[in-house]
Amino acid sequence: MEAKAVSTQSRPTHHYSSSSLGDSIEFDGGLTLSDRLKAFKSTNFDPDAYVTSKCQAMSEKEIRHLFSYLENLKKASAEEMRISVYSNYAAFIRTSKEISDLEGELLSMRNLLSTQAALVGGLAEGVHVPSLTAGADESEDQETSDPEIREPSKMEKWLAEFLDSLEVLMAEKRVNEAMKALNDGENKAEVAKYKQTLSPAAILSLQTAITEQRQKLADWLAESAYQPSINPVELRVATIALKKLGDSHRAHTLLLNSHTQRLNRNMQSLRPSATSLRGASTASLSQLFFSAVAQAANDSLAVFGEEHSYASELVTWAVKQTENFGSLVKKHVLASSAAAGGIRAAVECIQLCLGHCSLLEARGLSLSPVLLRIFRPSMEQALSANLKRIEQTSAALAAVDDWSLAFHPVGLRFSRSTTSLGIVNASQPKLSSSAHRFNSMVQEIFEDVGPLESLQMGGPTLEGLLEVFNSYINLLKNALPGSMENEENLQGSMIKIVSMAVTESQQVALLANASLLAEDLLPRAAMKLTPLVQGGKFDEPPSRRASERQSRCPVQRDWKKRLQRSVDQLRDSFCRQHALELIFTENAEVRLTPLIYTSMDGSTQEPEWFPSPIFQELFGKLTRMATIAADMFVGRERFATVLLMRLIETVIIWLSDDQGFWEEIESGPAPLGPLGLQQFYLDMEFVLLFASQGRYLSRHLHQVIKNIIARAIEAVAATGIDPYSVLPEDEWFADVAQIAIKMLLGKANFDNVEQEVSTPTAAY
Repeated sequence: MEAKAVSTQSRPTHHYSSSSLGDSIEFDGGLTLSDRLKAFKSTNFDPDAYVTSKCQAMSEKEIRHLFSYLENLKKASAEEMRISVYSNYAAFIRTSKEISDLEGELLSMRNLLSTQAALVGGLAEGVHVPSLTAGADESEDQETSDPEIREPSKMEKWLAEFLDSLEVLMAEKRVNEAMKALNDGENKAEVAKYKQTLSPAAILSLQTAITEQRQKLADWLAESAYQPSINPVELRVATIALKKLGDSHRAHTLLLNSHTQRLNRNMQSLRPSATSLRGASTASLSQLFFSAVAQAANDSLAVFGEEHSYASELVTWAVKQTENFGSLVKKHVLASSAAAGGIRAAVECIQLCLGHCSLLEARGLSLSPVLLRIFRPSMEQALSANLKRIEQTSAALAAVDDWSLAFHPVGLRFSRSTTSLGIVNASQPKLSSSAHRFNSMVQEIFEDVGPLESLQMGGPTLEGLLEVFNSYINLLKNALPGSMENEENLQGSMIKIVSMAVTESQQVALLANASLLAEDLLPRAAMKLTPLVQGGKFDEPPSRRASERQSRCPVQRDWKKRLQRSVDQLRDSFCRQHALELIFTENAEVRLTPLIYTSMDGSTQEPEWFPSPIFQELFGKLTRMATIAADMFVGRERFATVLLMRLIETVIIWLSDDQGFWEEIESGPAPLGPLGLQQFYLDMEFVLLFASQGRYLSRHLHQVIKNIIARAIEAVAATGIDPYSVLPEDEWFADVAQIAIKMLLGKANFDNVEQEVSTPTAAY
């Protein structure tokens, strides 16, 4: 894995000056990588001397720059190593365990072969072939070799005493003395075999006895480790003894199994029933569990050190126990909270467990990802239940909402963030009742989910709230008059009942609700999911830090744009509805017909130069809308301006795109004449003037109106009449339009108009 980590390490892209160490390493005259690394492969390589030689010509700034570069390279290498280890962790643990098993089998085979070799050697040396030339001395030698007659040697006496004392020590469970005796016996056997002070049969008997007693001692230690009454000190002593006996793998397994049994007993005693696993019981259970895991890690490290095979086995055990613990908490705590939508209770439980879990990281056990993997589905379920509740509550309140804007209702609980942000006074936003409740519930969700950013719940939370906001926008669309006949709404299987916004003030209030939620309240609440950047300037004002934090998060910027697109759809529906009210009558008849202009040249009556009724109504509607929007969009005047722009654009663009209108104007039975052209020109100039004065004249609208006027002039020119010869100067149209605006606003009267400008020629 180390090789893999090195091979996959990304190369740094920063280059230093020609005097820097990095330049010396990476750019040495175009040499190959193998040539550049020769200096580091030498057995006599001195890193201090090498760095000193390279840094002599470097300034302090360059050395600091190089130090920073090497630190970043070290961090990148460590991160790559960590990724490589975790990607192959399962295979690494499996291989380590197989190696440990193989070591145990090799040890058993070695003992077996030693026993067999001693047995064969004893049999081979124990055979005595009598000499054919033996005389009278033969019978004497046989008599002295007879065991019943020969006196036992000192080693044979020691052997008998040793076996007897070993039996006593084993019977009395005197572990340390028994192990010392076994070690002495092995040493004596080796010395006796080398000096041949014992017969092969005696040596074989000694080795067999030592092996049997060692096995008995190991079995007894293993049995004692399984006893419920064993305390941690005795467990560690037994484990160390087993390790000294040469059975390390078994010792480590027994250590972990003993901790597992003790943990299960303690948890069972703390958790008498599933219904009691709440609140303080969850905290006690979490503390008990992670304390037990920490104790097991301490025992393993104290006995076996940091050997990879045992460390891997410890990690595997800890992960399995953590999965069991997480499943227990999920079943008895999170499941019920998630089903009921209790996201706050679920968050508190998860934070509690993660807090205890983080204490194990100092011991090299990072178990937080295991808990997060188990807890995440419950959090998603709780989030889904809360989002569903927001949608249902908003729909219920929208059915009885009077769509009047007011400050936060006294009977509605303020969210913690609303209070902390200080918007419970006059600066508090004005919303309708359903929007207030929608905002309050969304604020609560962000407060609850915000602390659990490690669960990576930010993305699902934003997506879920976007869907809920779109659902609320659809409710606002349905509240517009005439929306129920909209074909898009009829496609759904069920249309929710919504209180209708009858008056213009109520309809503008729908847009005020949507715009304030999308542009201010929801994005500000979503910032709780983005932590402050470390090393930031905390002496800056909170509003500036919040705006900077939001600007650094592209996900939230994109989310805010998607919220605004939903508001744009509501605004388009609003503009389309009011444009249709102007263009069509209640009987679906078109009010803006070509006959308004084509019939003027055939009439015997002197025309009264005044904007057409439909454009007078457009002016009146925009004037009322501007007054209403000025009260509702305080501090957000741009949205009100854009709303009026889109409304007037909707009407004018419809006129520009109405092919039937232009077919009659250009080639109808009665094409457009000079008087009709003057009236049409006056209407368009009237629109340009009041849109400009109201500051909702966009470049696009200005260009569309100019194109419409040019098309009308071309229609008159096509009849053979010079349109410019019959049109007065632009000042005349501007004067008439200005006087019309004053009259419609009640600041002038018709008598003044007739005296000032009665005909187009009066302007000359």
